[in-house]
Amino acid sequence: MQTEAEATSRIAAYQPAADLLKGRVILITGVADTIGRAVAVACARHGATLVLSDRDEPALAPVYDQIEAAGDPQPAILPLDLDKATETTYFGCAETLAQEFGRLDGLVHCAAYTPYLSRIDDFGAGDWEQVLRVNLTAPFLLTRACLPLLRAAEEASIVFSADRVGRQGRAYWGAYGAAKFGIEGLMQTLADETRSAGRIRVNSLDPGAVRSGLRVRLYPGEDPNALPAAESIVNRYLFLLGIDSRGLTGCAL
Repeated sequence: MQTEAEATSRIAAYQPAADLLKGRVILITGVADTIGRAVAVACARHGATLVLSDRDEPALAPVYDQIEAAGDPQPAILPLDLDKATETTYFGCAETLAQEFGRLDGLVHCAAYTPYLSRIDDFGAGDWEQVLRVNLTAPFLLTRACLPLLRAAEEASIVFSADRVGRQGRAYWGAYGAAKFGIEGLMQTLADETRSAGRIRVNSLDPGAVRSGLRVRLYPGEDPNALPAAESIVNRYLFLLGIDSRGLTGCAL
């Protein structure tokens, strides 16, 4: 079993093999935004057959076209509005994936949303519920629905995109910070529940401050070009999805 310290020392300099994800089926949410798109393109480049998910089909089209133009495995698309989807919706999506693929080798949660930064005093109740629904409840419901597919794989990996504000509370991050704290708890709980079977790895990854649509919206005065591109951190996701992270589960990286 790899330890968190060992993984942390390896992940920053990790260089994936060209065929790392060949033959693997991986579902990625939030692919219309920068990090999700970069992770999806990288996974396809390393051989994965992707299920691309975001709020609607037009949002998915540019990523689909980019992967197809590169000659990588043809992806599938799964429009899914995390704000409006019901429990039935998630189980229906999982049933569709079961019919098409029979299994999932990876599930990557990249979708993220918050409308603003605000004091707790001023955070609207409706906005609070929406942020928790998109950033915590939706990942729970999608993961739960997909667990039979993940168990059907020889080995599978679930990666929750984390954030430093979900590991150490910071002023003004309100519901988003609370949701990300919840993601860490969900990750640890699911990792502990699946550890003994050894077929599913469950980890969280904080990609750090990179150029993204969410970052631009929340920090309008910041020069986005001063931040690393999302492509600079994709190898960390690849590490968690591929064979080099075997034995690593329940870790916040």
